[in-house]
Amino acid sequence: MDNRADVREFLMSRRERVTPEAAGLPPGSNRRVPGLRRSEVAVLAGVSVEYYTKLERGQIAGASSSVLEGLARALHLNEVERAHLYDLARTADGIPASGRRRRPANQAVPPRESLQWTLDAITGAIAVVRNEMQDLVAVNRLGRAFYSPVLGSGGRAPNLARFQFLDPAARDFYPEWERFAAMCVANLRMIAGKNPQHRGIQDLVGELSTQSETFRTLWAAHDVRVHGSGVKHFHHPQVGALELAYEETEFTGDEGLALVIYSAQPGSPSAERLQLLGSLAESPAVSSPAETVRP
Repeated sequence: MDNRADVREFLMSRRERVTPEAAGLPPGSNRRVPGLRRSEVAVLAGVSVEYYTKLERGQIAGASSSVLEGLARALHLNEVERAHLYDLARTADGIPASGRRRRPANQAVPPRESLQWTLDAITGAIAVVRNEMQDLVAVNRLGRAFYSPVLGSGGRAPNLARFQFLDPAARDFYPEWERFAAMCVANLRMIAGKNPQHRGIQDLVGELSTQSETFRTLWAAHDVRVHGSGVKHFHHPQVGALELAYEETEFTGDEGLALVIYSAQPGSPSAERLQLLGSLAESPAVSSPAETVRP
């Protein structure tokens, strides 16, 4: 897989981010480039200038673990960025990021029935299953009520990335819209680094790049992240402001699927509003049972 452009742009963007002071080098008075020079990265990484120049041109195939570790150290990569660098190197070497068999990227496979039973059993929190392309594959009852702005945003499978960048309602649903946008793109960039041949990701990135200038700018930044856990703020059209903690875990038996659970601190105003949303979801007039989300 020819991923030289991604390698080149990632290394350049990380090099430009590191200041001489952060690297323990004198700032100098005649610097023509932001961040570090190639020669300085080479010294810090323990490789020749010629070899680092080759790497930054995208020719990372065959790079050893010691070289990659030297680059990660010199460029001050965090753990997620370091993992992304290794993914880029594995791709260049033709080694898949995972040894498990992947289903075709555009093949929509409903979750196992037992998985939906599990979602249905979660009643006090929002539980959703999403795939690598940010499609909402399945939700519980509270999740359906919570994500009503997303589920009603189009005729095809609800997609969090499309909602984020193409639906004006996202600006209201996400009070921290800019932060959410950056997180969304960084998640997609991480996945693309693991599997650049993912046709679904390619199509989604192409679609969003042509329709959103913000997405294009964020994609060009080459920032990466994993979802993990944390706290997010939402503004739901029915119950108002919500501060929710989230936890994400990937399914070992289902490549590309992840379970995300949102919950509120017990006794907090958000917990009361989430309970109200659950009560509204129980009304037959405004909800339907938890079910697989279909295109």
